[in-house]
Amino acid sequence: MLSRETSRAGAWRWLGVLVLLVAVAPVVHRYLVAYPDDQWQVDLEVYREAGRSLLLGRPVYQFETEVPQLLPFTYPTFSAVLSIPLALLPWAVAGWVWTAFQLALLWVVVGLAFGPLLARAGRFAGLAHGVVAAACAWISPVGENIRFGQVNAILVTLCLLDLLRGADGLRLGRFTLRWPRGALVGVAVAIKLTPGVFLVHFAITRQWRELRNAVLAAVGVTVATFLVAPEGSLEFWTSALLNSDRLGPNAGSSNQSLRGFVLRLYLSDGATTAVWGVLALAAAVAGYALARRLHRRGSLVGEVAACGVVALLVSPVSWLHHYLWGVVVLGAVVGDARVRSRAVAAVVGLVLLWVAWPWWGANLLASRSVPTVLARVVQNGDLWWACASLVVMWRLLTRHTEDQSRVVTDWSRSV
Repeated sequence: MLSRETSRAGAWRWLGVLVLLVAVAPVVHRYLVAYPDDQWQVDLEVYREAGRSLLLGRPVYQFETEVPQLLPFTYPTFSAVLSIPLALLPWAVAGWVWTAFQLALLWVVVGLAFGPLLARAGRFAGLAHGVVAAACAWISPVGENIRFGQVNAILVTLCLLDLLRGADGLRLGRFTLRWPRGALVGVAVAIKLTPGVFLVHFAITRQWRELRNAVLAAVGVTVATFLVAPEGSLEFWTSALLNSDRLGPNAGSSNQSLRGFVLRLYLSDGATTAVWGVLALAAAVAGYALARRLHRRGSLVGEVAACGVVALLVSPVSWLHHYLWGVVVLGAVVGDARVRSRAVAAVVGLVLLWVAWPWWGANLLASRSVPTVLARVVQNGDLWWACASLVVMWRLLTRHTEDQSRVVTDWSRSV
């Protein structure tokens, strides 16, 4: 009887995977088939060339991709080490493999973030998983990650897995993968510095063991990378890290952090720094207060979501694809969907993320068909979404005592 139920659950799971693949096919076709060659997977090319730099012995942070992009590598050297397998693949193959990997991680993130909702579907959980993942596949940040070949899905997955499954592990068939809670956050920090917001959260909430594990993992990986690639590591920590111009035009529409918003006000340098500092401090205080409160309530998905939003708001640069944290926010808000206000808020948030507000706003500015102030408001649409998400999570996730985001099911253990 058990094997029959397991077989049926597996069939529904594969049907869910098929739903996701069908839904995301137009997005994949647009960015991997119909897109111009000189715009194809431009960030993946940066990662791949960083891996090639290590293999060829050329400077990791001085090499730039070919015209017209001319993009340098900006991440910690550990990311370049992880990119070596990509460097060994043919370029066209690497793009498709990386996209498939991103979709697999989206499946994992949805399974974790929407665990209580999927559990309500019972034996149809696999199909429900695919439907929710398909809806999330069409939000702007997911499309941007596929378009550029970005790394954000790895960071979100590591942090979400760590806080939700660090104590219980992840079931892989007959085996359960375990790690010290906090360690995966440390690995994420070694890949890219923005998940460092979780280290501050661990300290605020006095999760000392998690903080210790995260720091040890980040330092251990970084020291090991120094041994493997000493020149690149030294250059990153002494010069490349301090040069924000390497990240591109910080005032462009695609930078949806608070700093990007302030830069687009075109104030003096001193005023820009002061205003950004005040806004970033306010966002950090509000975001960490929310994360602390959700931690105390046991709302693990909400805890991760709040920290992710803090990263989006206070980072000097938050590109559109960084808003992949929005998937976690949606999962935290909807919970198990028994509370109507939470379900409605999640649907509204999903629909709003389907719209590429920054690009729309930039087009309005260029055409001058609407007042500049209104165009600027639209241009900062993702930023407003992030700010609103903190308010929505505070009002909805801290109000209802029936929050189910700590619920661990057999389904969500083996996503």
